[in-house]
Amino acid sequence: MSLVGKKFPDLNVDAMNEMGDTFKLNVLEEAVNNKKKVVLFWYPKDFTFVCPTELHAFQAALPEFEKRNTIVIGASCDTPEVHFAWLNTSKDNGGIEGVTYPILADSNRNLSSILGILDITNEQYDEETGTVQVEGDNVTYRATYIIDEEGTVQHESINNMPLGRNVGEYLRLIDALTHVQEKGEVCPANWEEGKEAMSANRDGVAEYLSTH
Repeated sequence: MSLVGKKFPDLNVDAMNEMGDTFKLNVLEEAVNNKKKVVLFWYPKDFTFVCPTELHAFQAALPEFEKRNTIVIGASCDTPEVHFAWLNTSKDNGGIEGVTYPILADSNRNLSSILGILDITNEQYDEETGTVQVEGDNVTYRATYIIDEEGTVQHESINNMPLGRNVGEYLRLIDALTHVQEKGEVCPANWEEGKEAMSANRDGVAEYLSTH
């Protein structure tokens, strides 16, 4: 079920920072209490292949997100200890040394279960063992959320495991959201900062389409 237009779940989750500190982080509170937008991106596993390229890409773009009053948070179902080991592994060894934004450690899968982004299928109850058995790795897909200053989800998307994200698209979406918030206009297809937007009415779309 989509969360767009709804408040992000109010849940404390373990997190790790580059200093090796484990702490509780509440994504909703980060947005509301700091009056900032949040980009929360989930990835499947530490010490894998596409994942470090994404974490480094978000790190490289961190100054651009900060200019836009936006907090970046990574997340997976790995433990804080595994996050810290990866943070202490150099880039040329497949690590994420140099990443400075917090990374959620949703090892109990409480938040990812609420979001419905876990790779599990064919849940079956095994009467002999009294357990629920599933297919899949029980890790998250590449889900991304943009949350506004009020804690409302304005964007969500989910990529399958092999498909890395384009970080620039999230900067564009934040620019569009900020334009809507500040100007009261809507942003048409392929809109980028500095391009013409339009009024959300019949005359507005007619005028826009007549010149594009």
